[in-house]
Amino acid sequence: MSQFVKFTIDGTECMAARGQYIVDAAKENGIYIPTLCNYPGVKPKGGCRICTVRVNGRLMTACTTPVAEGMTIESEVHDIVELRKSIVELLFVEGNHFCPGCEKSGNCELQALAYRFRIMVPRFPFQFPLRRIDASHPKIIKDQNRCILCKRCIRAIRDEEGRSVFAYRRRSSRVEVVVDPKLGKQLTDELAQKSMDVCPVGSILVKEKGFITPIGSRKYDHEAIGSDIEHIRMTKI
Repeated sequence: MSQFVKFTIDGTECMAARGQYIVDAAKENGIYIPTLCNYPGVKPKGGCRICTVRVNGRLMTACTTPVAEGMTIESEVHDIVELRKSIVELLFVEGNHFCPGCEKSGNCELQALAYRFRIMVPRFPFQFPLRRIDASHPKIIKDQNRCILCKRCIRAIRDEEGRSVFAYRRRSSRVEVVVDPKLGKQLTDELAQKSMDVCPVGSILVKEKGFITPIGSRKYDHEAIGSDIEHIRMTKI
């Protein structure tokens, strides 16, 4: 049996290792599929649904679905793009995202996706929830207003014994990601920085390191999200 499979994404013939997840296979072929909950090296969750694609006529999450021989995948079609756009809009109205005053502005994946989808004013009403900022931990600040519950920090940030530093608390509309009080006090500088880097928004911030890189010189200030992946495809053409 061949170790590689052929499939198409929006009519473009691609090749990838058998069993590789669609989002990673697409990336290797220079095709960008947006996602917020997915993170390299961490087991995929399929929680945010922004990576939704249509596979042989069925909607599936690209971060949890392996490629197979002969797959026909639709990604950049109107209804799927609108689905992704509506999810991003819902994330903005459900929380309190004041981008101009956020340390992650210019490095925020949610903000970058909003620019990519050309979102000006969400079609949904803002909820303006009352949420707290937890600055009780020595190394980090946890701002619940910006959290999108993607679970990246829960899955990626663990201590030397494999214990998760972050966890869900409460349920339904009251659910939030919190820091374990004991493990939060033991957080190293390296793990604190990784926590901030793993977070796709500005919900986890390292204390005393604000605005080291000025706005205007940050990751997405000059290059749209996904453009580095799409550049791979352009160089192959």
